[in-house]
Amino acid sequence: MKTILLIAAIAFGLGAAALAGGPLNSISTGQDADKVEWTIELASDDASRSKGLMFRQEMLPKHGMLFRFEAMRPVSMWMKNTFIPLDMVFMDEQGGVTHIHKGAVPQSLDIISSNGPARYVLEINAGEAAEYNLSVGQKFVHPWFQPTN
Repeated sequence: MKTILLIAAIAFGLGAAALAGGPLNSISTGQDADKVEWTIELASDDASRSKGLMFRQEMLPKHGMLFRFEAMRPVSMWMKNTFIPLDMVFMDEQGGVTHIHKGAVPQSLDIISSNGPARYVLEINAGEAAEYNLSVGQKFVHPWFQPTN
């Protein structure tokens, strides 16, 4: 059965890491007893960023989507065809939080701004940013993030 799932994952472009929950499919912040980890999907090209979490009716707690943009720049998001209320965590190239938009309204066409340059956006269930005390300046860990020198 695992062989069939692996073949299906590769055929659909998911790769073995996605199937196994590899390092690309989780993001964390904090350390030791304060560590919080989310299982994530990745959006790193125009098609996946455009679709995002649209048309989903629910999302498990501590799950989300990490968007990657080509460079640090002002980023705008919206909730068109998104049925789940979300918190959006905007981050720099090192995974440092630059802005948090809490409680994005489902299906709203309002533009949600990064309020400055960002390279990544983590979308999580609304309320989780407050529940896990996320704040500007906090660092996340993910293989995409560039280490600080």
